[in-house]
Amino acid sequence: MSVSIHPGEVEFTAIRAQGPGGQNVNKVSNAVHVRYDVAASSLPEAIKERLLALRDSRITKDGVVVLKAQQSRSLEANKEDALRRLQELVDGVAVLAKPRRATRPTRSSQRKRLDGKTKDATVKKLRGKVEM
Repeated sequence: MSVSIHPGEVEFTAIRAQGPGGQNVNKVSNAVHVRYDVAASSLPEAIKERLLALRDSRITKDGVVVLKAQQSRSLEANKEDALRRLQELVDGVAVLAKPRRATRPTRSSQRKRLDGKTKDATVKKLRGKVEM
């Protein structure tokens, strides 16, 4: 299930990037802060709930996703990168995990496991002190 994010619901803020950059780094705001309010978005309710239930440091207590993109020297490339990462986050919760069905181990696998344990026990027993 693919759900697209409407760019109008995303708030972009240009900020100065961190790290080395020479004279340019103090003059140009090339990094981007992206804020996406999950509760006010047009996402389906089920996806909103799963997104807010994530234990992710990028999601605030108020339900706002905050991302920072500063990989590129271009403001537009950083915006695209942030939108792509936001879309990946939403796509990750859009897919429901298949429920796990409990199964029992086969008799053969149980026997192999116990045989391996017996073999290891005998090897460890033989490591003891040699008595004469």
